[in-house]
Amino acid sequence: MKTLIDTDGKRLEKLADKCHGKKDALISLLQDIQLENNWLSQQVLRGVAEKLNIPLTEVYGVATFFKAFSLKPRGRHIVTACVGTACHVRGAPRLVDELRNILKIAPGETTPDKIFTLETVNCLGACALGPVVVIDGVYHGQATRSKVRMLIEEIRKLETRKRKTNHDKAKKQPSS
Repeated sequence: MKTLIDTDGKRLEKLADKCHGKKDALISLLQDIQLENNWLSQQVLRGVAEKLNIPLTEVYGVATFFKAFSLKPRGRHIVTACVGTACHVRGAPRLVDELRNILKIAPGETTPDKIFTLETVNCLGACALGPVVVIDGVYHGQATRSKVRMLIEEIRKLETRKRKTNHDKAKKQPSS
């Protein structure tokens, strides 16, 4: 699977140039790339090591140390369910089961269409709102099975509209 940065070496170069070759900019550069691609490919890690003149093992060490970085392709929408103690006693396991059923994937997996990635975390620090589900960085407290189902359905509808709009635009463009 090609990514934005993999297919456009100039983009990686532009991001790396912002770092002025400073090794201490590694985390910032990886965050920028993660933000654009939703994951860090081996090709990108090699490119970062080369651009910052850092050993690949050091780049890989940083990328694997922080949970914020993913070395596997992720969906466009990240769904994170808290399974910490406060959320657990308020029904988090039922929410995770519901998300598994709706998305047809297990935590840590991405849907085949690359739209959703399901993750679980031990605590989101929003215990008073539990159970909590975060979708694309937006916290949904006191979540219920029907609420998460509705949220996922809304995203699917938006994705379908986007796909249709893109398809319609492609049909209107003259072929060369």
